[in-house]
Amino acid sequence: MVNTEQMLAPIAAPTAHPSAERKAQILDQAREFESVFIAQMLKYSGLEKAIGSQSGFGGEAYSSLLLEQYASKIVEGGGFGLTDHIYEQLLQKEGLNETDTTA
Repeated sequence: MVNTEQMLAPIAAPTAHPSAERKAQILDQAREFESVFIAQMLKYSGLEKAIGSQSGFGGEAYSSLLLEQYASKIVEGGGFGLTDHIYEQLLQKEGLNETDTTA
């Protein structure tokens, strides 16, 4: 699961290729955010309870971890598109948005 302190911590002073490194970091954070968001959606859909039903305490813990993995796989497969929107918004906020639209 994501460490929120790490996500919210200020970024260290730029080094070589600061914008490329920062863009990669922002993209990773956007993916992680979407993954956490999807995991919460799956949890509140009742899937966690369905997976862990009648499995005792271990089943409940396992179902939570399983939902996190499902969410990660959903994001790897393209997700809901939140990653792209979050990424673009964060790039604009930091002034790193790309003017080249040929990608």
